[in-house]
Amino acid sequence: MKVRQLGEQVINQIAAGEVIERPASVIKELVENAVDAGAKQVEIVTAAGGKTLMRVGDDGEGMRREDLQLAIRRHCTSKISDDDLFDIRTLGFRGEALPSIGSVARLAIQTRHKDEDHAWAIAVEGGREQPLVPAARTKGTQVEVRDLFFATPARLKFLKSDRAEAAAITEIVKRIALAYPEIGFSLGGADRQSQSWPAARGSEPHLARIAQILGQDFVDNAMEIDAGREGVRLTGFAGLPTHHRGNAQNQFFFVNGRPVKDKLLLSGLRGAYADVLARDRHPVVVLFIDLDPTLVDVNVHPAKADVRFRDSQLVRGLLVGAIKHALVQSGHRSSTSNAAVALDAIRAQSAGFAQPGPTPSAPAGSGGYGGSYARTSAAPHWAPDAFSPLQMESTPATGFAEAPQPAFERQNGFADFARPSADARANDVPVETEKTRLPLGAARAQVHETYIIAQTEDGVVIVDQHAAHERLVYERLKEALARKDVARQILLIPEIVELPEEDAIRLADRAEDLEKVGLSLEAFGPGAIAVRETPAILGDMDIQGMVRNLADELAEWDTAEGLKEKLDHVAATMACHGSVRAGRRMRPEEMDALLRDMEATPLSGQCNHGRPTWVELKLGDIEKLFGRK
Repeated sequence: MKVRQLGEQVINQIAAGEVIERPASVIKELVENAVDAGAKQVEIVTAAGGKTLMRVGDDGEGMRREDLQLAIRRHCTSKISDDDLFDIRTLGFRGEALPSIGSVARLAIQTRHKDEDHAWAIAVEGGREQPLVPAARTKGTQVEVRDLFFATPARLKFLKSDRAEAAAITEIVKRIALAYPEIGFSLGGADRQSQSWPAARGSEPHLARIAQILGQDFVDNAMEIDAGREGVRLTGFAGLPTHHRGNAQNQFFFVNGRPVKDKLLLSGLRGAYADVLARDRHPVVVLFIDLDPTLVDVNVHPAKADVRFRDSQLVRGLLVGAIKHALVQSGHRSSTSNAAVALDAIRAQSAGFAQPGPTPSAPAGSGGYGGSYARTSAAPHWAPDAFSPLQMESTPATGFAEAPQPAFERQNGFADFARPSADARANDVPVETEKTRLPLGAARAQVHETYIIAQTEDGVVIVDQHAAHERLVYERLKEALARKDVARQILLIPEIVELPEEDAIRLADRAEDLEKVGLSLEAFGPGAIAVRETPAILGDMDIQGMVRNLADELAEWDTAEGLKEKLDHVAATMACHGSVRAGRRMRPEEMDALLRDMEATPLSGQCNHGRPTWVELKLGDIEKLFGRK
């Protein structure tokens, strides 16, 4: 088959296939150009999810006439100096976006540089360039894209609904807006409700922009991150473990101001939260990595969504270490949204009770208060002997057991009251003012043999005794593992695991790291690994399966956290079974001791599965529930 040179239009359409995947890709390229131009305000308008119209206007420096003519041609850019692809300090650099868009859509550009007497306009339709003409416009640039993929209609079939494409555009704009809080952004059009994120002012512009986009709730439940190592700096905010989501949509990473979705960073984030979140929950983070541009390669993906770090383990280690340090510093802190959820649930139930109840003669099963009273056809009959003296046992009560109350047992519908659901023995002791000033307050009662009620200066704290003690035991077990090498058991006969040669090499290269967590292995010829020792705490285990899983993890994430996660999982299981169980009555001093341990233990705000261990209800909120405020 004869080799031939492709035409310019076909080349541009091929390039568009790589760069312009959907309308959101167009918006990304155009907004990045506006940011690079020094804009202070960027306005985006779309229609039909961007399929029929996308318009991006800015007040940046604009382009001169000769620059505009070059801008719509391939590989023409003002953003690379000295042809050095490893010193890129702008979002765009390839010079492919505008010609790629013009090859598959109707592109119109108006721009005015401050040194020009008037603006200039140019249009490109399906790759055909129109003459340059004068135009009227203030300083800046406006790029309008209509009828995306009209020149390649087959690609329209792969687009999603207008609503889905509009949502993707919103997500792209939010990511760029998070990275540049000093720039104002507005997003509107016939296919959406208008949104605006004004330029953030003040001493903490990033925090203000985060509040604009993710809400004040995240700001209230976030830990500040600020760490550095060997020329790499990590800043931003990471959510508390109890402030989690069901997907990873609210995880934002930026490398030198560039929004990225990098699997190395996602792996580090997963490792940092491994101890405090269930596998099906995801943390909320906004993190910025700043480093010398020569230490990161941004030219590894057509859409510039992925990057490659020169020292990937340094970056991952910094990310994991910084977040874990912040988690430890957060101590017993828990999400403020837990209390809001509890109060909303109480209000919802109270709304049901507020409905008019039935009269005593109302039919059984009718609405109202529910319970035994609501199901009776008439008011309870109060027998003359109902309030006879209580028959107390002659022997002293043991533990927290309470004597039954026959008076209530004999009444129709009130038998459940004979069984105590709360232990208020702690309330017999005068409350110590010093303890109420502590973060978790002074224990006052135990409810349903599961929850501890504590009093603070300005509210009430409810503690899940099992979840709290489970975290305390787990942290002690981890400390014990960290204080000494993991105990290992020597295999009588080494286990030989056959693997693809590249997997065997990866494992052999990480042998020293694996030995720290109790796994001793070495290369055993090409394509095989010999395992000589395994962690004793794991007992009889599937060595073949574990080694293969580690090899897969190294291939995908370039980490070997799987074995450490197994050890942590065993420790978590031991903690779960060795902690105070729900249903056990605790003495007042035990309850207070548990609260004090929680205050002194890192990560005690959530159990090993990511559930909160305590919730605080402020006195003001409780008073509102009862209409006292």
